[in-house]
Amino acid sequence: MDRRTLLTQFSQQVWSEGNIDACDSYLGESYFIHHDPGDPWNHRQLSRAEFKERVRLSRAPFPDQRFELQEVLADGSAVAATWLWTGTHAGDFPGFPASVEQIKMSGATVYYFDGDRIVGHWQIADRLSVLQQLQSTI
Repeated sequence: MDRRTLLTQFSQQVWSEGNIDACDSYLGESYFIHHDPGDPWNHRQLSRAEFKERVRLSRAPFPDQRFELQEVLADGSAVAATWLWTGTHAGDFPGFPASVEQIKMSGATVYYFDGDRIVGHWQIADRLSVLQQLQSTI
């Protein structure tokens, strides 16, 4: 299976559907976050178990979150994706009690592969707009 397809399936199953155990099928033994400003795990090497915890914690305030990949481009061992994200603010987010409002964000991520396993990423995401949308709910 090509890496673009693997990334698309990973995004759908893990991040959009919340099937955290699917990480076992897509991730390497360790995962490095090269660049992801605003992410508490930025610049960290994570075990697969730690990555799963990251997914659990990230999905908790927005349990119905969905990533819609816009463009997926592959070059060597890297696959880049632009994406749109939506989620209902159904759980508390630090400083913001649940509002049940839909929140939106966009971003771009370069995923790094070792063979057919994802082993890291470099990401930019519009987290400022998320905070602005959450601020407008209180």
